[in-house]
Amino acid sequence: MSNPSILILAGDGIGPEVMGEVKKIINWYGDKRDLSFDVSEDLVGGCAYDKHGTPLHDDTMAKAQEVDAVLLGAVGGPQYDDLDFSVKPERGLLRLRKEMDLYSNLRPAQCFDALADFSSLKKDVVAGLDIMIVRELTSGIYFGEPRGIFEEGNERVGINTQRYTESEIERVARSAFELARRRGNKVCSMEKANVMESGILWREVVQRVHDTEYQDVELSHMYADAGAMQLCRWPKQFDVIVTDNLFGDLLSDAAAMLTGSLGMLPSASLGAPMENGRPKALYEPVHGSAPDIAGQGKANPIACILSFAMALRYSFDQGAEADRLEAAVEKVLADGVRTADLLADEGVTPVSTSEMGDKIIAALDASL
Repeated sequence: MSNPSILILAGDGIGPEVMGEVKKIINWYGDKRDLSFDVSEDLVGGCAYDKHGTPLHDDTMAKAQEVDAVLLGAVGGPQYDDLDFSVKPERGLLRLRKEMDLYSNLRPAQCFDALADFSSLKKDVVAGLDIMIVRELTSGIYFGEPRGIFEEGNERVGINTQRYTESEIERVARSAFELARRRGNKVCSMEKANVMESGILWREVVQRVHDTEYQDVELSHMYADAGAMQLCRWPKQFDVIVTDNLFGDLLSDAAAMLTGSLGMLPSASLGAPMENGRPKALYEPVHGSAPDIAGQGKANPIACILSFAMALRYSFDQGAEADRLEAAVEKVLADGVRTADLLADEGVTPVSTSEMGDKIIAALDASL
């Protein structure tokens, strides 16, 4: 039987640095756990534009469609700000999501006890936080038609269309319910059914999917603005939140800051199952390319490492090994090891990007 396949797209800025630590951990699993992967690498974002004149070459897109999982670092940088919108680095990421039909975006917000003081909220509000936001990723207002800037009389008007079909809502709802069954068995669906027809449809469809297929899962509904308030008031009331593309974008970024550092947060974007039963999948840290610290060894690789842990869990059916990796990260943080973004505490051990990776590998060794 062939090894599972991974395509690494390290991208721009700090992407290659943080992905370098993931590659060390992938090698560790091959050497110490007899869990080997066939790894290939390619370009995405600004580096792809520099070589090919496009942020994602067609050949790279074809590779992404064939592998079991794509690991992505980060894209973008100020040197690309003046490019035409159609070839900006971010268009490469959007093309991957759209053409792979990665409709279910999983954004965990987990607060390790060692980092609870880094949140802007009180420690008792965030300590032990572990929630998951499931964001619909391939439809809604970011993709609906008509869209654009048009002349209307003597002025311009900007138009974006919020559009959802029942089937698009159904599939992301099922993704959330299935995930909840593996967690706390509780889903909160968020929309704006009080003012938006698309929100009315969203609520009706999510409720129908629940009543016909997932009656064992607790379901509640909440307006998205109220959900934002509740995330700040008492986030631990939630387990899985499912919401549309726009609200998911906003709510997941708000939830991200509950944990204190974007450098800690992974994500997964999942699509329909392939012939081997695995979902098409792309895993990436939530943070950006951080060009201001690129090449300085200051980047925190933990978000990218935890993204690989999500790949172990959701693409490769290696939940126990995902737990092992996450526990190694938690152990290192509990020991006071910190990259530059987490140095506010006294008595911590400052480390570089590569040293953080080495510390996590040492914790993995100690877990055997």
